[in-house]
Amino acid sequence: MEILEIIRKPWPWYVAGPLIGLTVPALLLLGNKSFGISSSLRHICAAVIPANISFFQYDWRKGIWNLFFVAGIMIGGFIGNYGLGNPDAIVVAPATQQVLAGLGITDFSGLMPSDLFATEHIFSLKGLIFLVFGGFLVGFGTRYAGGCTSGHAIMGLSSLQWPSLIATISFMVGGFACTHLILPYLLQLVR
Repeated sequence: MEILEIIRKPWPWYVAGPLIGLTVPALLLLGNKSFGISSSLRHICAAVIPANISFFQYDWRKGIWNLFFVAGIMIGGFIGNYGLGNPDAIVVAPATQQVLAGLGITDFSGLMPSDLFATEHIFSLKGLIFLVFGGFLVGFGTRYAGGCTSGHAIMGLSSLQWPSLIATISFMVGGFACTHLILPYLLQLVR
């Protein structure tokens, strides 16, 4: 039971960070593969959409390992959430709770605030903005940047790729700008 308790608790950054970072050399050494998640959507579309779109006309089977990798992430997330969930309450700093409460976010019981992402919000203006429009922006940004945050920030930076440094800085600047400038405005709009 000792190992199960170790797995359930959040790991410190100095353990989790190197483990994530070691996936890059492991993938490179084991099969000359690069780490990234966004390419799996292209593989799925190429496999299931028999359209005459040049972007999807390639041998997606060469990237099938990536689909297994993503399936493993989804299965691991499910097991982690429902089988190995951390029994401790999520800790949010009191100052952050106060700021978020001023914006109408008061439920801190889960990883995703139910004030924004509960099922009753899916077919509302809030759902349209945060789920549909937000999802579109994430997809557009991923395609425009030539990869997702995990691909650029983990794989690209560790292999010293200049475009990944620019993309990662842009992701961070965009995230800060959205959090501090756009999110408060959107939350006031959908109240």
